[in-house]
Amino acid sequence: MTAPANLPTAIMKPKLRYVTLAQFLKRYAHTEGGYKYELNKGVVEKTKTMNQDQAHIEDNLLRLFVKTSMFTEGGSIFFEKDINTINEQLRRPDAAIFTPAQRKIMSNANMQIPIWVAEIISDSDNINRVNTKLEEYFQAGVQVVWHIFPETETVYVYTAIDKVEICKNQKVCNGLPALSGFEITATQLFAH
Repeated sequence: MTAPANLPTAIMKPKLRYVTLAQFLKRYAHTEGGYKYELNKGVVEKTKTMNQDQAHIEDNLLRLFVKTSMFTEGGSIFFEKDINTINEQLRRPDAAIFTPAQRKIMSNANMQIPIWVAEIISDSDNINRVNTKLEEYFQAGVQVVWHIFPETETVYVYTAIDKVEICKNQKVCNGLPALSGFEITATQLFAH
């Protein structure tokens, strides 16, 4: 794309190609290659998937979840599972927890909103996109969102868009009000 002579190239923006949810699911539902794709108001967003450097965090979340009553009653934790936050909007949070009742009725035609979501924030994440997704999650009905920062070993625990607790070192990260018994210190979460 070249800029007209009277327009500096620095302010030229690429033309966005809008797709429907059906088109998105057909093309990006099973795309791998180290990237995950999300649909944001008709625009496909490409970000890196979790990698082996972050696998210990995923493992620690899974090990924590299986100790909860939510798990023993039939709830589930999924990693990079499709959820519709609003119409024509599809997100793939790094981790999401669903209740036993939600698990019983889950299907492509009946997507559920998780009660708890975690996003592992990496160097390649755009902070504006991260904040937009945070707002979407709460608007959709998610009760707790964890923003996990491996680089600084810090977790931001949101229970509302304007209520956040920061966990570092021995400070306990909590899943309440969504999950009782889902508690881990930041040090334990980041342990290899």
